[in-house]
Amino acid sequence: MQIETDGLVIREQTVGENDRLVTLLTRSAGLIRGFAQHAKTIRSAKASGTSLLCYSQFSIYQGRQRVLISDARPKETFFGLREDISRLALAQYFCELAGVLAPEESPAEEYLRLMLNALYFLSKNTRPQLLLKTVVEMRMMSFSGYMPDLLYCQGCGCYEADTMLFLPRSGNLLCVGCAGALTEEAIPLQRGMLTALRHSIYADFDKLFSFQLSPEGLRQIAKASERYVIHTLQRSFSTLEFYHQMEE
Repeated sequence: MQIETDGLVIREQTVGENDRLVTLLTRSAGLIRGFAQHAKTIRSAKASGTSLLCYSQFSIYQGRQRVLISDARPKETFFGLREDISRLALAQYFCELAGVLAPEESPAEEYLRLMLNALYFLSKNTRPQLLLKTVVEMRMMSFSGYMPDLLYCQGCGCYEADTMLFLPRSGNLLCVGCAGALTEEAIPLQRGMLTALRHSIYADFDKLFSFQLSPEGLRQIAKASERYVIHTLQRSFSTLEFYHQMEE
């Protein structure tokens, strides 16, 4: 069966001397893993289009034993990501997260749209890295059925207070008055921080990346989203650890 689809290369590895095994995040079929034969050779027409973080138009043949990428025509290479190791590390984390959460063999247009927009802003360096990180983590988790409940305090129903506590283990909110002798991890969020975290989940996509927050506020919501991802998925990410090393 032949498939024509656009997609983003979120993982690549060399097989033998000249072939690549790549994982694609595609619009029409979600995650696809396939072989790009001779993609590592200098004159290969597939060399650029099957490179990590390249957004391409793919011709894919799905056989009984393996999936072969017969053609890859680049549409966007996000060249700016290669200019800064921190931005590149964050982009690779987004790819690893998509590889865990995006569906296989079913449409993944929302995931691809989110990734392409985030990589564009990251490549152009027009949005703070922690803003992009928070939006990608929280929105992708929501796509996957792991949306946290940020509407009100689980104890009293309070919608907003000067400070609310986000519980990354459960994905719920508590006001300070209902926290009591809380024993689990709790991340305090001031009004603007909570508004921004809610925005990352509930905002219309066209406005998703359009909010501002102080550097300290960004650090706090990024901590909240990251801790939620790690607690919920119960795993770590090597690319995330590398990103933090670059930041330090």
